[in-house]
This record gives sequence, structure tokens and C-alpha cells, in this order.
Amino acid sequence: MLRSCVRSSGLAARCVAQKAKVATRAPRASSSATPVGSTQHSDVYQALKTPIRHYAAASGASTFKAADLVVERTKNPKAKLPNNQLVFGRSFTDHMLEIDWDHQSGWTTPKITPYHNLSLDPSASVFHYALECFEGMKAYKDKNGKIRMFRPMENMKRMNSSCARLSLPTFPETEFLECIKELVRVDESFIPLEKGYSLYIRPTMISTSASLGVHVPRSAKLFVLLSPVGPYYPTGFKPVSLFADPVNVRAWPGGTGGYKVGSNYAGAIMPALAADQKGYSQILWLLDDYVTEVGTMNFFMLWKNEKGEKELITPSLDYGGGGIILPGVTRKSIVELTRQWGEFKVTEGNFKMADVARAVEEGRVIEAFGAGTAAIVSPIERINYKGKDYKIPLGSKPDNKAGELASRLMDHILAIQYGETPSSWSEVISK
Repeated sequence: MLRSCVRSSGLAARCVAQKAKVATRAPRASSSATPVGSTQHSDVYQALKTPIRHYAAASGASTFKAADLVVERTKNPKAKLPNNQLVFGRSFTDHMLEIDWDHQSGWTTPKITPYHNLSLDPSASVFHYALECFEGMKAYKDKNGKIRMFRPMENMKRMNSSCARLSLPTFPETEFLECIKELVRVDESFIPLEKGYSLYIRPTMISTSASLGVHVPRSAKLFVLLSPVGPYYPTGFKPVSLFADPVNVRAWPGGTGGYKVGSNYAGAIMPALAADQKGYSQILWLLDDYVTEVGTMNFFMLWKNEKGEKELITPSLDYGGGGIILPGVTRKSIVELTRQWGEFKVTEGNFKMADVARAVEEGRVIEAFGAGTAAIVSPIERINYKGKDYKIPLGSKPDNKAGELASRLMDHILAIQYGETPSSWSEVISK
């Protein structure tokens, strides 16, 4: 990648210097000698990603504007499914948004067209080297018929970060968001009206470079799909069971776990299937026994720590020097909300599964849950660790399906998303 950077971007001195800087460092020690999250790991990670970000910014100098958006409406509108037949990601709206890029002329004019198949060269590097990233966000209709989005600029920032990590071109965040809003307006009739239902928005960028060489993308496509979806829990909370995988890992220091890239998800399918065959809903991902993520969500635990403090804890984004934990928008919202409430200590820190197991045995765990766009929160009822099931409390009542904090967070965030609780996080899309 550094050689490609020298050839393609003209940043030879910068890239060679970075390469030399990495090469002269001592070899990475074993985890027993150098703990994950050490300065050594962090420095290498930063050195590797710096030239990539610099190239992406330079190559993305040409921009596009939402004011130039071209809209071509479909002549064959699709039949809409009733709400009770909506399955996540299976049905799509009438239109899609597309914006192409190449290294010579930059971005083309954005356009909304009828939903259609893409035509790509079989040698396009997205097929061979996983040069792809995406986002997941939603649009909602409140009781007054207003269209709302939840913290959409956070998704734009995160997607640009993912693009830069893969040396894909970065994009103008505000302009792209305005194009997405117009796509939502065009397909407004697909937004389900019932609370809990929404229009899932999937922005994606892929490399379309037609070459089998491993190099910085010379062309790319930025596109957006819309899919009407129902609630993650249509009949109420359904707590999940986790298998703390001692072998497979989701991410590692200096990798891409902290970015929303497709390759992170592909490698997780086989371990998840194995966990399902053992009778567990999802994987609890560990790295050197440190808790990282749960399935495709961020992990939270409410407990009494060893100092006796009531504490909500989630793995730190800086764990492993950065690049391991995905900076979830729901994660950020939960951290900010609970800190505003000021009812208990809120910590972004590193902890081991052994710490969780010991806390369960000592009766210090109050509840635990995953957090993400699809579910908002997903209560956890048990974790298998080293062959033993550890039962996680689901609140103070025996028939609870979620702890009090998970339920409260779900209700509060839903109320913001649907405009029932005033908040700057809920952005109204003007018509």
C-alpha cells in the first residue's frame, strides 16, 4: 500500500518516511510482554494510517453539490408491503442515489434514479480485495407526519473515516447528507407510519477500479439504498445468549475493526454460525480476554465495580491503540445520555471477561446489553465463558425481559427518534 501511495499520489517523501519509521521500530512483542493498547501498538497504528488519510484527502479535492442533484423518477412504482410483512433488508424502495468518482476528474453529478442493478467490471477491486465500506442509519415519521433522522452527521463523519482507512475518496459530508435527505423525500411514501417502524438507509462506497493489482482505488461508486423495516423486537424484548469465543477474534491492533468495512462482517459469519449451533445467539468478541464487542453491537455492562461504585462501563475506543472498537452512534448517545443523567459512574475503559465472570459470581452485575442502530439495545441473559454459563440479571423482577436501564434507554431514544422528546439529535427533514 505504501508503494502504491508513492506511485499514485506523489507523496513519496511522506510515505517513504512513514515506512522507514515503522520499519525501525522494534518487532511487536507477544501479548504477555506488550499489553494490547500499549504505546508501541498505538504508534504503529497511527503511522500506518497517516499516509492513507493524506492520500484520500488529496484525491478527493474535486467535490459535488446537492444543488446539482438530478432526479429521475421511476415509471414502474413497486407495491408496498404491509408492516407485518417487512423483514430487515429484504425489500427496497423505488429509487437509489449514485455518485461516481475517478482519480482524474473527481466526483460526477449526484443523481437519483430508479432502483436498478449495478454493472461492474469483473476485475473491480471491490470483488477481490474487499475495498468497501458502508453506514447504517434510519428515517422515521413522527405522529405529525414529519420525517426525522437521528444524528445523521455522525454517520457521515464515520463513513468518511472508513473511506480514508481504505484509501477510498472522501466526500463532502454536508452535501452528501443533503442528497440522502432528497432521496428520502422522493421515497417518503415507503416510510412506515407505525412507531417502531422506520426507513433503513444504507450509504455504501465501493472501489470500481478494473484491475487485479493491489493498489489505491482509481475509481469508486458512492450509492445509497433505502429499505422499510420493522422493529427489531416486534413483540417486546428478547434477551440474547452469548458465546465468549476463545479462538476467533473480530479485530486486532492496527486493523480495521474501528471502521465500518464489509470485511469485518464477512469473517464473523462462520464463528457466529458455530455459536448458534452450540445454542447461543451471538458471539461475545474477546481479544486477549478483554471484552470488545457483542455480535455486531457495542457492549455495555451496569455493575458495582470493585470499589463498590455503581458504574456503566463500555470498552474504550482507544483500546489497542485505537481501531478495534467501532464508534457506534448509539454507543455515543448512550454514553452522553447517561452522563447527563448523572445517576452513576459512566466509564469508557478496558476490562476482561474474567472480570465479568467474577463480578457475576459475586453478585455485582446488575445488567448487560448490546447497543446498535438496528436494535438500539439488546439485553443479555447469559454468557458462556470457558465452558460455563454465567447468568446475567434482567432487572429486579423475575419475569423481566430486559433490565431497568436497557428499557429506559430504549424508551428514551425511541422518544427522541420519533420527536416525542425534543432533542437536537432528532433532525427534521423539511419538505
